[in-house]
Amino acid sequence: MLPGGSRHEKFETEGTGAIFMYNGRREKRDCIGRLTLEKQHLYLQRKPDGLWLTEDEQDNLKISYRIRDVLFEEQSPFQHVMVLDSYDFGPMLVLDGVVQTTSVDGHIYNEMLAHMPLSLHPAPRRVLIIGGGDCGVAKEAAKYGTVETIDLVEIDEAVVRACRRHMPEVSGGEHPDPRIRHHYTDGVEFVKNRRAEYDVIIVDSSDPVGPAEQLFSSEFYADLHGALDEGGLMVCQSQSPIFHQHVMLRSYERIGRLFPQTRMFTAVVPTYPGGLWSFTIGSKRPLPAPEDIRFDKDARYVSEGVLRASFALPAFLEKLIADHAAK
Repeated sequence: MLPGGSRHEKFETEGTGAIFMYNGRREKRDCIGRLTLEKQHLYLQRKPDGLWLTEDEQDNLKISYRIRDVLFEEQSPFQHVMVLDSYDFGPMLVLDGVVQTTSVDGHIYNEMLAHMPLSLHPAPRRVLIIGGGDCGVAKEAAKYGTVETIDLVEIDEAVVRACRRHMPEVSGGEHPDPRIRHHYTDGVEFVKNRRAEYDVIIVDSSDPVGPAEQLFSSEFYADLHGALDEGGLMVCQSQSPIFHQHVMLRSYERIGRLFPQTRMFTAVVPTYPGGLWSFTIGSKRPLPAPEDIRFDKDARYVSEGVLRASFALPAFLEKLIADHAAK
């Protein structure tokens, strides 16, 4: 067994495929499997005290997690997908070596991204989620009795399958609410030419690298604006106020050009770089004052007080936004 208690017992190559022991079974993989083997050597390292995942966040910043077991691993047509059982954060979803969510703190991000817009809208019925393959945002959206449909648009079916099976605390398990409709396609293309179809749109995107960069573009935000009905609103994660200020400010500016009401709020997610994370809302309707927000759903992190207080931005962040607007 690998240090750290993993059941991966043997790795070797044989012929054109890859042979390895996984969960006590000897399996042969084709060329995709061999790519998975190479990727695993890239992302997971054996050290004297166990198996470790090291996330290369920036040139001068690396974040490491000690891993107990590899629960799921697949090279999809889009990315390398793993669910790793970590010692401190439990099962975690890792895409191309980057932690996306964990069973210990993923609820913070998912609850803030879902409950803020759904609490601000007086009667949300039609909800669109772009990204969100861990299904956590969809699980939270299903707590609203007014919601009739939840369209979850995730390009990679492997992410949904892995999280529903191996991260039920995040995803809600393998038997989702019947109002959730899965669409395995490109979210950018899905939203084009849709007009006034949704009350709330939630963009749960990965970092703006590669194809995901389109999810931060002016054209995409304009398509979201068109897909919302006359009283609709959208929300997106807008990256770290500490490490990704240029992305955050650019998103805030682009959304502000389209929507008469734009607000930023924050939450602290321990496994995200810097901890502090930003979210940006664009609304066609006047938004209630923070003190008028009401919340009565069952949640682990979000409360009425948390939703209200999250609009109180740190002084440095308020100054960043003001200075950027003055340019």
